[in-house]
Amino acid sequence: MLHKRINERFPKSGLGYVCVELHAIAQESKKHCEWLQEPLVILRTGVGIVIFILVLILLLGIAALADFSTVHEIEFTDFFQVLDAGMNTVVLIGAALLFLVTFETRKKQKRAMVAIHQLRALAHVIDMHQLTKDPERSFSNDKRTFSSPKQTMNDFELTRYLDYCAEMLSLVSKVAALYTQSFDDTVILTEVNELESLTIGLSSKIWQKIIIIYRFKQT
Repeated sequence: MLHKRINERFPKSGLGYVCVELHAIAQESKKHCEWLQEPLVILRTGVGIVIFILVLILLLGIAALADFSTVHEIEFTDFFQVLDAGMNTVVLIGAALLFLVTFETRKKQKRAMVAIHQLRALAHVIDMHQLTKDPERSFSNDKRTFSSPKQTMNDFELTRYLDYCAEMLSLVSKVAALYTQSFDDTVILTEVNELESLTIGLSSKIWQKIIIIYRFKQT
């Protein structure tokens, strides 16, 4: 596995610990995706009962109004007042029904959003580990300051380190893509696409550094 390869080449490195965290998040994401695919039976049952009660109340109100109109004469102004009140009631009940019908989707959407945001944060952590791995320091004549990061890797080790970072970013993107396969939702699809764009951009910066190393070797 990737974290074993990192630990074998860079023992006790921070990148290795980040890779272990990525593995744990990937395992957790697998459980999340399985949960997203399963219908929430208890929730659906509860929502169905509430919807039935709301529809029943609406029908009983309509029936009571019909009985009242047959027994009592309703004036023209009163009719419009009753109609306005009835329309408001229908709108409110319709909004409540819409809220209940979409409740399961919003619950799953929230769970997926939290997981994707966790992956986005991990991508930034990976990027932080490669920020100070500047290949130009290995062949630059500029003097380092006292606070400059120490360059302890040779060109091969630096290339492997950067390659591991790029590979981890690719895995982050692939784990995020699992949520679009398990949950068909436009909001989640947008979030995953944005995360993929982020990882591609970060990987591009890493590969630019790797290209610089290869070009320096050829000179």
